[in-house]
This record gives sequence, structure tokens and C-alpha cells, in this order.
Amino acid sequence: MPQHLAVETLGGGVRLITLQRPQALNALTTALLAELAQALAEAEADPHTQVVVLTGNRKAFAAGADLKEMAERDLTGILNDPRQSSWEQIRRFSKPLIAAVNGFALGGGCELAMHADIIIAGEDARFGQPEINLGIMPGAGGTQRLPRTVGKSLAMQMVLTGEAIDARHALRAGLVSEVTQPELVVERALQLARLIAGKAPLALRLAKEALLKAMDTDLASGLRLERHAFTVLAGTRDREEGIAAFQEKRPAQFSGH
Repeated sequence: MPQHLAVETLGGGVRLITLQRPQALNALTTALLAELAQALAEAEADPHTQVVVLTGNRKAFAAGADLKEMAERDLTGILNDPRQSSWEQIRRFSKPLIAAVNGFALGGGCELAMHADIIIAGEDARFGQPEINLGIMPGAGGTQRLPRTVGKSLAMQMVLTGEAIDARHALRAGLVSEVTQPELVVERALQLARLIAGKAPLALRLAKEALLKAMDTDLASGLRLERHAFTVLAGTRDREEGIAAFQEKRPAQFSGH
């Protein structure tokens, strides 16, 4: 039983994971990240879960790494931090992941949000990489994912000044896909999750893989992956079911095969 998470299976192929360290604005500890990695591994293995929504609370999605824990670690401890393996497990999650963000998403919290495939933000959300104020720099992918998402200039500004941006700025920069009222953030994320969960499972995984590949490879390599994935999907029963359902004007019943 996780101590720092609440995990709910909501039906319809959707699972909701809520970070629960409200007394510390959901600051990320080694234990919390390990629990999150385990929760995602369980969702990965569950054939009835197609989409995961990850959220925090109204004050904070996650306000960064836990500074008390960081202060207790020496340099060797940081370099061999078990959180790095947890981050890698989170990165490898292959099913669609939606982040529902209210309040602070700072440092590791911003990096965690960027691990999601879609970010829905409340009007009160703030995204930032303030590590420079502590004499350090982002260490969970922030210097790599942020410029790929918002561009070099804004990423440089956020990382080098430590200043956060609000939800509307994040929307204009492409960091989030939608901004809504804070009280509707989770509801909207779950609505999208249910819509996505109704699609063909294999198509979802391969489409996600191809889209992520576009962010870290050259066009020719990305096109080769896309062609291979398209060919694989062309031979599936779900492709036949999708075409038949369209022609018969009925909802498709995908099986994942």
C-alpha cells in the first residue's frame, strides 16, 4: 500500500494517481518517486488500464524535490541517488499519461509534468525550474525536455533565472495543451483519458512511441519508425474492426490485437 499516493481504478480503461504529501506541497522524495514508478509499472501490466491521469492537489502538483532530503545527502549520495532509476522507470511508461496540474509545478514537479504526454493546467498553475537559486541545475531531464518543448530562449530564461511562468504563458509556449478553471482540471483530464482509452491499445502505444521519437531523432529515422508502426497496425484485427465500425456507423470494439 503506497504511503504517498492514492491510486484509483475508475473503469473505462482509466486509472487516477494522486500525489499525497500535502504538508510539503507534494515535494518529491525518494520514497514517493519509487511508489510512483511502482504504480505506473502496475498500470503498465494491467490489460484493463489504457490511460493514466496523474495529479496533485489544488495548491501544488509537485513543488520540486524535497529539500530536507537533499540536504541530508552528500555528493556521492546525489550521484547514486535511487531516484534516478525511478525517473527512468517513469520515462519508460508506454501507455498514455495525462498530467492534471494545479498550483506549483516547480523543479522536479515541472520535470514530472513533462514526463506526461498531455498536460491540462488550471488557471492557477505555475511552471518553473528554480534549481539555479540553490546553486544547482535541473537534474531529471529539465534541461533536455524544456527546450524541446518551449524552445531555446524561453527554456534558457526559465532555467537561468529560476523564474516561473503562469498557465497562459505555458499554453502559448506549448508546454500545456489546455488551460481550464482549477476546479475542472482533473475532470477535464479524466474526460480526455476516457476518450483516449476507447481507442485501439496497440495503435495508442505505437502512436505515442512515434510522436516521442520525433522529439529526439532526425526526420528520416522518425519516418522509418512511423512506416514500420503503420505496417504493423495494418495487419491487426483492431484495424479491421475500426474500418468495419466506421462503415457500419457504430462504436468500435477494440481488442488490442
